[in-house]
Amino acid sequence: MNQTGISSYTEPQLAELVKEMGQPAFRAKQLFKWLHEKQARSFSEMTDQPKAFLAALEERFFIETLETERRQQSKDGTVKYLFRLPDGNCIETVLMRYSYGNTVCVSTQVGCRMGCRFCASTQGGRVRNLTAGEIANEVYAAARDTGERVSHIVLMGIGEPLDNFDHVMDFLSIISSPNGVNIGMRNISLSTCGLVPMIYKLAERHLGLTLSVSLHAPTDEMRSSMMPVNDVYPVEQLIRACRDYQQETGRRVSFEYSMVNGVNDSPQTARRLAQLIKGMGAHVNLIPINPVDGSPYSATDAANVKRFQTLLTELGVNATVRRRLGTDISAACGQLRREAKGGTTA
Repeated sequence: MNQTGISSYTEPQLAELVKEMGQPAFRAKQLFKWLHEKQARSFSEMTDQPKAFLAALEERFFIETLETERRQQSKDGTVKYLFRLPDGNCIETVLMRYSYGNTVCVSTQVGCRMGCRFCASTQGGRVRNLTAGEIANEVYAAARDTGERVSHIVLMGIGEPLDNFDHVMDFLSIISSPNGVNIGMRNISLSTCGLVPMIYKLAERHLGLTLSVSLHAPTDEMRSSMMPVNDVYPVEQLIRACRDYQQETGRRVSFEYSMVNGVNDSPQTARRLAQLIKGMGAHVNLIPINPVDGSPYSATDAANVKRFQTLLTELGVNATVRRRLGTDISAACGQLRREAKGGTTA
């Protein structure tokens, strides 16, 4: 099939398409609303469009859809989905319920090539990038399934968002449009393992989202043992990029810090971390890791996480502990996909 997914087109791209097809300019806005506000799953639903135009669209395009392969709901209300793509690949999406609204954690790639040793998503490598329309459909599918509005998005599922830069930027344009579901940039958080050149590229866009950097260790030796990306972009380069990002955008960076027993959870490490990010006013999100089959790491106990947080706070760092959600439903990214493949990620 040589058709293209039309849900991945941004509003300017649809305007060009409509012009190319000899249609009046207002059709682009109508088409975008059908795809992203009304979330039509077939061209036949677009009842205010000329039949000849719809037929021409159907010849060239398809509307990206996801099929629910598996759904798990935790006792805390978290819902985890294993979605199947038209090409047979599977991705994971999680809907989390908070007092301020529903957050959907989306995947941006099928698999991941970053190789972080505590993460199930990377076992098996990257298969392909997701399109902007596929990422958007993760949000739409979760909202449709629960019948509840999604108010926040985190790009922290399977894949490295900045390794799929162009499609992710198109997704952000689509999902924040007033003619679609209109989720504001300040309600969106993008997580990266630290691709330094792409952090600078993102800064140029001044998007207003929250950049969340997976730091996990304050020294090169410690971080490289956990995250191979540190061999390419070491801690000093990464922190400099984060400081430059803050200066360029006026937006504070958030640091994700997975607590691993006996690796990065000592008082000495907390002091090094506080020194490393001194003066940034950054937020540190401490994460008790979920158990992952095949990983050599185990989670720090709750008492030690609390001690680590208290010490950071005493040293002037704004540190919180992430609420653990969905631990009873294979909550770690990539686990449900592995289980569906009989323990593989291919």
